[in-house]
Amino acid sequence: MSAPHTKRICQIIKLKPECADEYKEVHRNVWPGVLNAIRRYHIVDYSINHYPQLNLLIANFKYTGSDFEKDMKAIGDDEETQRWWRLTDSMQESFNDGASGSGKDIPWWTDVEEVFRFEGGSSA
Repeated sequence: MSAPHTKRICQIIKLKPECADEYKEVHRNVWPGVLNAIRRYHIVDYSINHYPQLNLLIANFKYTGSDFEKDMKAIGDDEETQRWWRLTDSMQESFNDGASGSGKDIPWWTDVEEVFRFEGGSSA
């Protein structure tokens, strides 16, 4: 098994405008089981931002484990996570052709390419 590392992920999805208030409300009270699954599978520093002018949700998180594909499959198999997705997926529209929901073969959220990163550090 390789050593843990940090992988940054940014994903987007369209929020149905009529669901914006409900989506924000359910995320103010994320179920503890969902948060535990996120933590258990090495996801840290997770946030979802909303840009209403484009009905866009932007998710950012860091993965700190050593087997991203295995952990993403495991979180997708988690029953509480699946229940959460059934609730929230109905409020979203995927940008990916043929996508039918979270945890399926075709990704529900769309990965976004990182074009710049500055992590700070000491100055010269």
